[in-house]
Amino acid sequence: MSNAAAFAATLHIRDHCLCLHAQRAARALSRRFDEAFRPLGITSGQFSLLNSLNRPAPPTIGAVAAVLAMDRTTVTANLKPLERMGAVTVTIDPEDRRGRRAALTEAGRALLARATPVWVDEHARVEAELDGDPDLLRAGLRGVG
Repeated sequence: MSNAAAFAATLHIRDHCLCLHAQRAARALSRRFDEAFRPLGITSGQFSLLNSLNRPAPPTIGAVAAVLAMDRTTVTANLKPLERMGAVTVTIDPEDRRGRRAALTEAGRALLARATPVWVDEHARVEAELDGDPDLLRAGLRGVG
C-alpha cells in the first residue's frame, strides 16, 4: 500500500470508526462529569460505582463488575479510594467465603444523595446538547454491549 493510500485509510478510519468516536465521547463525558463532581471529591467513575452499590442488599464484586462492564480486579481497585473515604465497606461474602460483597456506608449514601442532583443537572445539559433522540442513542449503545 502506498503512503497516500495508507493515509487515505487513516483518514477514513478517523472519520468513520465507531470505536474511536465512542472512546472520544466517553473521555469527553467523563471529563465533564468529573468536573461537575469535583466539589464533592469524587469522579464520574466513583459516582457510577456508588450507584452500582445502591441496592437493598450488598452485591458481590462480580455483580458490580457485570453492571459496570469491568473485570472484578478493576472494581476491587476502584473501591479502595471509596473505602478510604468511608463511603464503602467491603466484607467477606457469607455465602461464599472466597468472594467479597461491597456496600455503601451511611456516609456513602449521603455522598450519593448529594451527588445525584449534580448528575441530574449535568445530564440534562448533556442531553439538551445532543443532536437527535437521547433514547435512540442509549438504545444503540446498549445494543453494542
